[in-house]
Amino acid sequence: MNAPLPAEVLKQHLIDPEICIRCNTCEETCPIKAITHDSNNYVVDPEICNGCMACVPPCPTGAIDNWRLMVRAEAYGVQEQLGWEELPGEKALPESAAAAPVGDDDAAAAAEPVAPAPSAAPGATVPPWSAAHPYVNLYTHKAPMTATVVGNYRVTGADTESDIHHIVLDFGDLPFPVLEGQSIGILPPGVDAQGRAHHARQYSLASPRDGERAGYNNLSLTVKRVTEDHAGAAAHGVCSNYLCDLAKNDKVQVIGPFGHTFLMPNHPRANLIMICTGTGSAPMRAMTERYRRRIETGENGKLLLFFGARTERELPYFGPLMKLPRDFIDINLALSREAGQPKRYVQDLIRDRAGAVRELLADRNTCIYVCGLKGMEVGVLDALREVTLQAGEDWSILHDALRREGRLHFETY
Repeated sequence: MNAPLPAEVLKQHLIDPEICIRCNTCEETCPIKAITHDSNNYVVDPEICNGCMACVPPCPTGAIDNWRLMVRAEAYGVQEQLGWEELPGEKALPESAAAAPVGDDDAAAAAEPVAPAPSAAPGATVPPWSAAHPYVNLYTHKAPMTATVVGNYRVTGADTESDIHHIVLDFGDLPFPVLEGQSIGILPPGVDAQGRAHHARQYSLASPRDGERAGYNNLSLTVKRVTEDHAGAAAHGVCSNYLCDLAKNDKVQVIGPFGHTFLMPNHPRANLIMICTGTGSAPMRAMTERYRRRIETGENGKLLLFFGARTERELPYFGPLMKLPRDFIDINLALSREAGQPKRYVQDLIRDRAGAVRELLADRNTCIYVCGLKGMEVGVLDALREVTLQAGEDWSILHDALRREGRLHFETY
């Protein structure tokens, strides 16, 4: 059992700015709001953090998992951390602090375990038990990989507002092993308003582990050109516009791969319920293509897809998706602005297909993946709850089991 720290010593929680990809997962997950950020860094406030560890498992890069033994009075403050470009080195504790006795009251307080934080995440923070082992952080900001663009295709109608591209990157002879559900970071060229190099932007893989083209050392991304923010105000997405404008043979700086939980199961006859909107289709395409390439093996379970977009022409990969065999994948499209049709959202279709959803939820070989805008989380959870209650079952028990067993995953933004 670890001895309690002296009262004047703090095990300070820090975020590595060289590895962090500014995805906001840690800040969203922290139950006590100890994590904050500016345009440069994500940081942990030592005055608030209680070491509950809630933020550690969801971090896709491991940047969150850094600790320093510090004299409490000398702990790194929020403003100091915001200015970092890299983590400071370890500091030796003064002998007086290292050897300081702990009084009875201090010992009791230090030895008292921190109460586990309430689960802020709607999904699992562990992968399915059978998921393949992922490689992460092989390439970093200091040592990125250079990839070559071998394809850049618009996958939404040319007359629609949603300019979504399918971009294929090739890595040549250098290794870049990935799994379905992982992501990579793209380093856009140039600097920000403060003259600092742009941070990496994170994109989910749209191709399976053996490449966009089977047997090739390449991968694909699904990228939407950002021209406005969520409120509809004009905004220029630095990295999305850079990627959408790339031409064949252009070079791109890549870091990663990232992600060790949003992974597909690897055991035979595993079922997938996939729920997505827009570019959230990327990991679903990767998983579906992995299953498609092994149709003849008899290893596949059932695939149930709920895919939302405003119209068919704004739904990426609509053509190829419609060509997949109906006995291979059960496709349900939720179109919110299709002319002459009522508005439909993915949660509406989950309720419509309650029987099929209940059947798969009853099978412990089933994993659920949700990817898209963060606002869809509540609607999806409510629909799954209703479907479960209709079967006379307790959703809270099932929900806890799905999270604990790594069978319910959210990747929202």
